[in-house]
Amino acid sequence: MPNYIALTYTPDVDWTAPEHSAEMAEYGAFSQAAAAVIRGGSVLYPTGTATTVRVQGGKGGDVILSDGPYAETKEALTGYFLIECADLDEAIGIAAQIPAAWNGAVEVRPLPSLSMSATS
Repeated sequence: MPNYIALTYTPDVDWTAPEHSAEMAEYGAFSQAAAAVIRGGSVLYPTGTATTVRVQGGKGGDVILSDGPYAETKEALTGYFLIECADLDEAIGIAAQIPAAWNGAVEVRPLPSLSMSATS
């Protein structure tokens, strides 16, 4: 069966903080209800903890770092679920049950099967 990633976009807060425990309980309930299709996932720390990496001039160029996210937005990428579904319609149905869809957004993308091999 195909794999999909469901990217959650919500307010940019620290979901590990105690004041978000009620909403995190909703994510726990979703995770239990969708356990048959979930293959992984995680909440992310707030975008303020991010470091953006760019390489100026292409491969082998100067590494440029900046604190914070790539872009400033009202809603931020705050987590993801890896799900295995029969097709996109099933993945969309699962994504609609993720609490982020109720007050933010969930972006669903198919994941290609890539053969990763080391090359020199």
